[in-house]
Amino acid sequence: MDVTTQDWERRIGDQVRALRIAALLGQDELAERANISVTTVQALERGSGSSLKTLIRVLRVLGRTEWLDGLDPRGDGPSPLELLRQSRRQSPRPQRVPRGRP
Repeated sequence: MDVTTQDWERRIGDQVRALRIAALLGQDELAERANISVTTVQALERGSGSSLKTLIRVLRVLGRTEWLDGLDPRGDGPSPLELLRQSRRQSPRPQRVPRGRP
């Protein structure tokens, strides 16, 4: 079953609400600590649209930045781009073959 973007927004909103309640924070206090409006917190919790910036601010306040760490493709190793650069440095460059003149 494919999950829609709206489904994901609702799921994330539900999780943020549960984390806020577990942290014994009201929407107003979370908004103040995250430097966003209460209306923005309400929209995030409803899953009715929010910016990535808002989500990051809220997750920092709630102490859940590991959610964001899971998105980092590098993990503990080099990034895919760094691996590509290394492989290009290690492989010999193809030599140009001079063309004969007719």
